[in-house]
Amino acid sequence: LGIPARIIKIEGDRAEVEAGGIIQTALLTLLPDVQVGDYVILHAGFAIQKIDEQEALETLRLLESLN
Repeated sequence: LGIPARIIKIEGDRAEVEAGGIIQTALLTLLPDVQVGDYVILHAGFAIQKIDEQEALETLRLLESLN
């Protein structure tokens, strides 16, 4: 399962990302051209796909509604 996360800081090939209020580290080796503020799909500690902000926020809302 991949979840949307917003990049808040980049250092080399690692980023701090935020998803649902949780901040964690993600590897950017698969997406070297992303920037702070971009939304990505996070899976197993890797950013695997860049996604549109609107899509990311809608997905996060849907996941939140499952709780």
